[in-house]
Amino acid sequence: MSRKQDAPPRHPLIRGAVRGTVGAMAMSGARQVAVGMGFVERTPPEAVLAEGVPAVLESVPPHRRKAAIELAHWGYGAAAGAMFAFLPRGLRRSRLTGPVYGVLSWGVFELFVAPGLGLAHARRSRPQERWALLLDHVLFGLVVGTPPEATVAGPGDPEDHEDLGGEGDRGDDGKHRGRRRGSHRS
Repeated sequence: MSRKQDAPPRHPLIRGAVRGTVGAMAMSGARQVAVGMGFVERTPPEAVLAEGVPAVLESVPPHRRKAAIELAHWGYGAAAGAMFAFLPRGLRRSRLTGPVYGVLSWGVFELFVAPGLGLAHARRSRPQERWALLLDHVLFGLVVGTPPEATVAGPGDPEDHEDLGGEGDRGDDGKHRGRRRGSHRS
């Protein structure tokens, strides 16, 4: 595989959509645990399709509805992840931005989407369920907001010859081997 084929997408919208999809997948796993433990009665994607827009769900054959609900959730995640790309670059690079973004997306659902669609769970007091859904949105935010990995310059890149202010060491050949831009110290 060439470097371009195995590199992560460089366009923030694509990267955001991919991370949003993966974040929604991680949320789905966390929700299965929450449902199994009795913290969540019905997941938000199920409620949206069953109560909010039932005509959409009715158009799907019964044996395909679980898959349709899951794909809809991944689609919401992709859209939310792509929207993350519109945040200023410096803000996106902060490790706290993702989880905060996840919490804000949960808040938008709880305060506007669920009541706007008339979902039953918007009218009930359900603290355990709200905590479980809040935490899975934090998980979503962690996935969406993970700062991009450091780019390592390859052979022949201009950064190979850049003096980075004394960071690094000199090799056996006496040439300065500075720390490459974007790399991190542990």
